[in-house]
Amino acid sequence: MQNRVLLVEDDDELRELLVRYLTGQGFTVREAASGRDGLALALGQNCDIVVLDIMLPDISGLEVLRELRTETHLPVVLLTARGDETDRIVGFEVGADDYIPKPCNPRELVARLQAILRRVAWDQKSETKAARHHGDLRVEPDHRRIYQNDEPLDLTATEYEILQVLLAHAGSVVRKTDLMQWALGRRLEAFDRTLDMHISNLRKKLGTDDPPRIETVRGLGYSYRVPT
Repeated sequence: MQNRVLLVEDDDELRELLVRYLTGQGFTVREAASGRDGLALALGQNCDIVVLDIMLPDISGLEVLRELRTETHLPVVLLTARGDETDRIVGFEVGADDYIPKPCNPRELVARLQAILRRVAWDQKSETKAARHHGDLRVEPDHRRIYQNDEPLDLTATEYEILQVLLAHAGSVVRKTDLMQWALGRRLEAFDRTLDMHISNLRKKLGTDDPPRIETVRGLGYSYRVPT
């Protein structure tokens, strides 16, 4: 089955370029030129992943993302202005799974999409369906959900991947390079703060433990500390 991508981009030339490239790489592409049209299509559950430009003519991509996160955990990759760190930080705080700067390299975009979709597909096909407990957390791979004290955590697809990797290695250090590859499906590059932003969001969602249950091991990576 072809993966279904919703592309929300108001630049006609760029959108047409990306549609042609994605289609040529085996994706089924639906497209929208405005935030409201994109939001309606995404909420209609007619796609597997969304590519969302932040700068749109009616409502911003960030507002679209906020609305999406009240209804769905559909993976979202943001298109951001090159060098605009603020948009990226806010995007991750709102619930983006990844970002790619504009002007957009179509080959890199395809690699990012494939990495996210592979992780989702792998979890859905995994034979390890039994729930796993780690202190007050319960991982249910069958539903791709993590519960804290029996309440579901509101995680993006990427946050789920990061946390379940850390939980699988609880008490041990997971190197940043390994966590980036296992959870995001790509190499850690210099000055890439994507992983750090996701960790910051996870700490907020897990509560105000002191010290935080996701600990930074300087120069190495992160470790999950199961609360006692």
